[in-house]
Amino acid sequence: MTIENYQVQALFATPYFKANMSHAITPEHVDYIQKLKMIRNRDNLISENLYIFEEPELATLKEAIQEALDIYASEVMGLDQRLYVTQSWGLTNESGVGMHSHSHSNSLVSGSLYYAELPQPLSRVIFDKHTSYQQLELNPLREKQNLFNTPVNVLTPETHDLLLFPSDLNHQIEQNESPQPRHAVAFNSFLKGKVGNYRDVSELTL
Repeated sequence: MTIENYQVQALFATPYFKANMSHAITPEHVDYIQKLKMIRNRDNLISENLYIFEEPELATLKEAIQEALDIYASEVMGLDQRLYVTQSWGLTNESGVGMHSHSHSNSLVSGSLYYAELPQPLSRVIFDKHTSYQQLELNPLREKQNLFNTPVNVLTPETHDLLLFPSDLNHQIEQNESPQPRHAVAFNSFLKGKVGNYRDVSELTL
């Protein structure tokens, strides 16, 4: 007997949020961020200041980021609590430089803002669903890879894009193949408000 009818459906899914923020980015923002003092990171350059959204020069940009976080918390996560930016920093990938695979600790939702013109060819963001050692690696045939079985997913950001994604999601940046530097701002966020339930003695005010 042959199975002729079957269904494959999703039990869970990992979301990401993408929005164009060109309306919120000014030449003054670009100039300010690109003049930040940068220091050597593991692979690339990172701003010495790791709370750049606390600077008054970036106040309106922070407001726009907050609007995106509000949408993500309400429409994607289904929460009435708010997300707020914790740390925020500038990043520069020089020619020939990418970024190693990593995730973000002590954060719920992380973001990348491509505030400046991105050099060509565009470096992609590679997301890996595995976060730890794999005793058994099962790699699907390329022609049969889909949302359910693929070990990685790839996004190609464009200039002025904002990406939001769960902070525990492993991600890396492809090597910058352009002679021009690749600039971005990254940030973390956490929850503000009450979580849990008073009667279940699980209530926590954050």
